[in-house]
Amino acid sequence: MPTKKPRAGHKNPLLVPGVHRFGRSAMYHKRGMFIKRNLKTVQRTTAKKPVFVEKPLGGAQNGQKRLVQVKKSKRYHPTAIGKIRRVVQRPSVIRRNRLRGTLKPGTILILVAGRHAGKRVVLLRQLESGLLLVTGPFKLNGVPLRRVNQQFVIATSTRLDLSKVKVPENLNDTYFRRDKKALRKQRQQQEGEIFASVKGGYTLTETRKKDQGELDKQILSVVKTGKDKKVLLKYLASPFSLRSGQYPHRMKF
Repeated sequence: MPTKKPRAGHKNPLLVPGVHRFGRSAMYHKRGMFIKRNLKTVQRTTAKKPVFVEKPLGGAQNGQKRLVQVKKSKRYHPTAIGKIRRVVQRPSVIRRNRLRGTLKPGTILILVAGRHAGKRVVLLRQLESGLLLVTGPFKLNGVPLRRVNQQFVIATSTRLDLSKVKVPENLNDTYFRRDKKALRKQRQQQEGEIFASVKGGYTLTETRKKDQGELDKQILSVVKTGKDKKVLLKYLASPFSLRSGQYPHRMKF
C-alpha cells in the first residue's frame, strides 16, 4: 500500500493511513501541554456599580434618608418587538449629472430604449434633473418633446447649428410632470360609473401642442437651410437598425 510522504514542518507525520509516528503521550510532552495545564488564568475584577444610592431627605416625618435606584427601568414595555424603520436623510440639493463630451446642443442622437427606440432625435439642452431634452422633430419621425436619460442614447457625429433656435425657458422638469390629483379624480369618476366602457387616458394640452409646433418650425428651418437638407431630412425620418454582418462596437456613428 503506498504511504504518504510526511509533510515538512509537521510535528506528527502520518506513516500509514490511520497511524501516526508519535503516540498521544509523546505529543503531550512535545506540545508542552503539561506547562499549559499548570497556568492559571488571571481574572480581572471590576468594581460593580451600585444599584441603589442613599439620598438625604428633608422633613422630620420622611425618614431623613431614602434609597433611590440609579438606573431606572422603563414604565411601559412593548408587547411585541417590531422592526425599527430607519429614516434616511437625503440632501435637498439636486446633483446634476455631467454630460459626456459628445453630447452637445444640436447633436443628433439615437434612442436605444423606450417606445421610440431606434429613432433619431435632436438634443436641445440638459435639464436641472440631469435628463436630456430632445425632440424628433415630431413632423418627421413622430417623437415629441421628451426627457431622456443619457445612458439610453447613442451620440452621432452629425450636429445642427441651434444658435438661432430659441428654446423657451418654461420647458423644464415641472413642465413634464402630470397632475396626479386630476388623474385621481378622473379614475374615481370612471369607477363610479357602472356602464363606463372606455377609460380616459392622458390628453395632450393646447400649450404642449403649441410649443411642439413652434420648435418643429425652427428646427426644420435650420435643416432646410443646410447644404445636405435632403439627406438630413431622410436621415432624421428613417429609424436606426442593424443588418447581418454589422457590429455596433465597430461602427462610427
